[in-house]
Amino acid sequence: MSENELSRIVFDCALKVHQTLGPGLLESAYEECLYFELKKTGLRIEKQKPLPLIYEEIKLEIGYRLDIIIENKLILEIKSVDALNEIHFAQLLTYLKLTDCKLGLLLNFNVILIKNGIKRVVNKL
Repeated sequence: MSENELSRIVFDCALKVHQTLGPGLLESAYEECLYFELKKTGLRIEKQKPLPLIYEEIKLEIGYRLDIIIENKLILEIKSVDALNEIHFAQLLTYLKLTDCKLGLLLNFNVILIKNGIKRVVNKL
């Protein structure tokens, strides 16, 4: 399944979570509920997956974690903030580069319409 196909599934699941819960909760609540919805799809979903940092020949286990990764192809970064800013995009792009994934989605649940809170980030490899 392509990254674009996976992103459509994520949108549908995020929409369901957002319609049920609405805006204003903590990121952790949305992450757990989205994880639950995504698991029902039968896809390989991992949450809070450790992400080591490799610098030259040193592998550093320093506590970076991917919020959700789907099929080792699509990274989801969950937010519940007033507005996404450049550091959120930069963080996700760095995660994409460290994992060699092509596509990530920033999902900000603190919006009136979830479609306005989902942004694509592409790693041009």
